[in-house]
Amino acid sequence: MNRQQSTQLLERSFKELYANESLEMLHSFIGELEALQPSIPNDGNPDWYKDAVVYSLYVDLFNKDFTGLTEKLDHLYELGVSCLWLLPILDSPMKDFGFDIKDYRKIRSELFRLPDTAGDEDKQGKFREFLQHAHKKGIKVIFDIAMNHTSMDHPWFQESRKGPDNPYRDYYIWNKDTEKYKEARLLFKGMCPSNWEKDGDCYFFHRFFEFQPDLNYRNPQVLLEMSRNVAFWMSQGVDGFRADAIPYIWKEEGTNCENLPKTHTVVQFFRAVTEFLRPGTLMLAEACQKPQDVVDYIKTGTECNAAYHFPLMPQMFKAIAAESAEPVKKTLSTEVTPEIPADSQWFTFLRCHDELSLELVYVSEEDRAYIHKNYCHQPEWDFRVGEGISARISELFKKDIRKIKLAYSMMLSLPGTPVLYYGDEFGKGNDDTYYREQIKLTGKDDTRFLVRGKVDWEELENKLNEPNSFEAQVFSALSNLVNTRQKFKAFGRGKIEWIDHKNDALLIYKRTFDEENIMVMQNLGKEDIICDSEGSLGDHDLLGQEMIYKNNHLIVPAYSFYWIQL
Repeated sequence: MNRQQSTQLLERSFKELYANESLEMLHSFIGELEALQPSIPNDGNPDWYKDAVVYSLYVDLFNKDFTGLTEKLDHLYELGVSCLWLLPILDSPMKDFGFDIKDYRKIRSELFRLPDTAGDEDKQGKFREFLQHAHKKGIKVIFDIAMNHTSMDHPWFQESRKGPDNPYRDYYIWNKDTEKYKEARLLFKGMCPSNWEKDGDCYFFHRFFEFQPDLNYRNPQVLLEMSRNVAFWMSQGVDGFRADAIPYIWKEEGTNCENLPKTHTVVQFFRAVTEFLRPGTLMLAEACQKPQDVVDYIKTGTECNAAYHFPLMPQMFKAIAAESAEPVKKTLSTEVTPEIPADSQWFTFLRCHDELSLELVYVSEEDRAYIHKNYCHQPEWDFRVGEGISARISELFKKDIRKIKLAYSMMLSLPGTPVLYYGDEFGKGNDDTYYREQIKLTGKDDTRFLVRGKVDWEELENKLNEPNSFEAQVFSALSNLVNTRQKFKAFGRGKIEWIDHKNDALLIYKRTFDEENIMVMQNLGKEDIICDSEGSLGDHDLLGQEMIYKNNHLIVPAYSFYWIQL
């Protein structure tokens, strides 16, 4: 999208949202963008995210602060990571792990090794230094920005709660009772009793926790201010954003307040801002919805560049438990996952900072019960009354290295850009101590705290130096998979061709792009499988694994896989 197209999209979306507003404020905003654009760094690679392997982390939990993170860039480079996704880093009271933002222009002070007297520019300078170190290693950096809501501590909300006459009152959604937006579902069932919270003699609307009031995008000033926040971080050198909770941005009476047409219009405005300043700035949609709804955010080229493929994640776990290729093949069929344009991309993951989600918007009751039965090994892992499982991948697979490797083989070779969650590269387990600490700190029994926790680098490095340790074996296997993937564009950009086999436990497909042609064979079952193909496909696969033959037939051992270049 060029400058002229971006300007046209800004005007078109603004008019659609605010038909009765003067365009004067918009034209003034566009003037701000024009003044800022020359300072935005640009490497001229607008679709870099299609070839990326993303690693998500909490800066403080990973290694204390940005200095500590910089010190571990070699670890991430060795793993094969090419993009860092920084989980919330902005100023926050940390009641929801930073998704409750107090100031969109500041990073939390504790993420820097600076004296208390250090000013905001000192902190910004340190952050820019970190970005430079990452970029020198060829690692892009994106971070979370909550678009739907702020913290109650945000100055806008503090002003808003002062009364109906305050100029910031209309930055949020207030009502005299709780009768509005009755059809909006309760997202935090079991943790919040209502989407309305009383404050004084009125109520404010929230889709998440009661300390996270929703922004009112019916007010054009909210859209412009949030766009200025995006532009500010682009000027600092950030390569993109994970747009948190975007399906809920626009609210209308008589609807479920999700995926509404004007929500898409708001997202188009944000995309026009990033394209105006630097084409290829990643806007990653965090939309926990069915694929046919999620695809609406990435199919036009005027909204997000990419979106998470939430339904694929639980189906990969189901496939291994059921010893069947069908859950994965069905989920990626056009029956479930619509085609997307070449410029768009799915992001895939096995685990993340949240639960293994089993929301009914993308799994059936039958699948939910089956996955829960097979993977919720402890009662305290239950999340939102059966709607998820709070556990890391090593816990879900009971530290079975074969199954961990097999799951990553699937994620790293199926279509999309893969996301790794910090600690999973060495098999980090659930952190019960951290979970208990956070309950005391926040007052919320949020079992997602189990999948967070700090990395003890001294202990870890000792284990990584022991080749036979669980941690070293997981790291070696995953590093091999990631670095092999990085050598071939077919995995991030190529087509997929399913190959049927009489044994449903064998998941086989080809990934092709230009001259690259790779066959992936994965045995999801506990028994070895003999393949029908006559003749040798080579002595070793792309991963350096010895390929086993019997009577000239290839053997795929239980819970193992081959990546074969054809």
